[in-house]
Amino acid sequence: MTALDLSSPVAVVGTGTMGQGIAQVALVAGHPVRLYDTVPGRAREAADEIGARLDRLVEKERLTGADRDAARARLLPADALAELADCALVVEAVLERLDVKQDLFRELEGIVADDCLLATNTSSLSVTAIGGALRSPGRFVGLHFFNPAPLLPLVEVVSGFATDVTYATRAYETARAWGKTPVACADTPGFIVNRIARPFYAEAFAVYEAQGADPATIDAVLRESGGFRMGAFELTDLIGQDVNESVTRSVWQSFFQDVRFTPSLAQRRLVESGRLGRKTGQGWYDHEDGAERPEPDTAERRQPPAYVVAEGDLGPASDLLALIREAGIPVRDEDDDNGTRMVLPSGGQLALADGQTSVEFRDVVYFDLALDYRKATRIALSASQDTSPQTLAEAIGLFQALGKRVSLIGDVPGMIVARTVARIIDLAHDAVAKGVATEEDIDTAMRLGVNYPLGPFEWSRKLGRYWAYALLDDLHLRDPSGRYTPSLALYRHAHASDKREGTAS
Repeated sequence: MTALDLSSPVAVVGTGTMGQGIAQVALVAGHPVRLYDTVPGRAREAADEIGARLDRLVEKERLTGADRDAARARLLPADALAELADCALVVEAVLERLDVKQDLFRELEGIVADDCLLATNTSSLSVTAIGGALRSPGRFVGLHFFNPAPLLPLVEVVSGFATDVTYATRAYETARAWGKTPVACADTPGFIVNRIARPFYAEAFAVYEAQGADPATIDAVLRESGGFRMGAFELTDLIGQDVNESVTRSVWQSFFQDVRFTPSLAQRRLVESGRLGRKTGQGWYDHEDGAERPEPDTAERRQPPAYVVAEGDLGPASDLLALIREAGIPVRDEDDDNGTRMVLPSGGQLALADGQTSVEFRDVVYFDLALDYRKATRIALSASQDTSPQTLAEAIGLFQALGKRVSLIGDVPGMIVARTVARIIDLAHDAVAKGVATEEDIDTAMRLGVNYPLGPFEWSRKLGRYWAYALLDDLHLRDPSGRYTPSLALYRHAHASDKREGTAS
């Protein structure tokens, strides 16, 4: 089944931000569009607002005047649902309440043609549950756009338990014809993006709750070492703490309170206090006019070590050895097939975060994972009370000699970037094993939906087959709550044979 013909009318029910955005997308693609809202006169106001946005596109030379005029002529507000009878697609973007959506689609089912595609833009409710109210749920799908819909390319096309593949294909191809990048997804809590993105927020909040670092430092490490566009604290302030926490709570409850998705108590307190982020002026940060942004913790200048001894190739951090040599610091290599550490002149060791704590060893400093050690501008280090001051000073000086700012955090196993990336990889493998989506679609969704620098499977291949499993297994030994237990899918992946070419690592 191919995409809807451009002559086919498309209806959008609900004229809030998302409804208007979806209507604009369909309109600019060339469809006649009907707008409906239960509030009298609201659909006409929304049509005027969409028209104003089209005017701005013309001013920015992203749309011609003739195309704008033609689009405006195709946009019609509707005063009653009955006026949507000839539409080939109806997309709902109303209140996130199951009963409200079910009632709407029951009524629509008695109005539109039998082959009309019915779609919900829900981000948190079950597509299966909404469609369960219909006599013919086979034509019901999820079309989850991301805000702002006219700008963000990703659309999650969600098949409920009863969705017919022909209608899912029609929805997928229509989204692609509209210039979007669709990904196919089974009906699971959070779909792809909101399911797999939970650790990005959860692990940052967990480090904060453990007093490992303050929000500004955690955000800086995620950006400047992990390569993320924004840190978890600044991003949730932008989204709205109430909105972000609501999605987390919804996913957690939908998974029967699976500990892997447990909400943050610190974020709950923030919501309870009314500090919801930018929209209230206060969140993790102060957003009032004139407020100064707190600076991340950055270590003072230290002298670099006279040399380092490399035990093995450092695995995912192997690029550091070339950088150290380029900085003029001699590197002495020791043959150790299993080595992943550097020995400093003090006798102390410097190791990539592996899920263990510094206090378990006599004299060690851990450094965090970086997306690209050459391009990273900040590195986090962690040490315990048993780490010698000289070892810590040499470790700080080493990374400063490589041109990196250094943030010293508490003795947190897995640190910041490493534990976050490992958990994202784990949830991605688990999702594929459970038929939620393909590896390719998950990578696409996470890059386009939340601007991750790499998709989870791209990260998995970059870091090596066993890396995420080993780190999470170490974390699980130190926190046996189940939060860090590697999934069976990740276990199988880590221990699988490498004989098959093209297998993701």
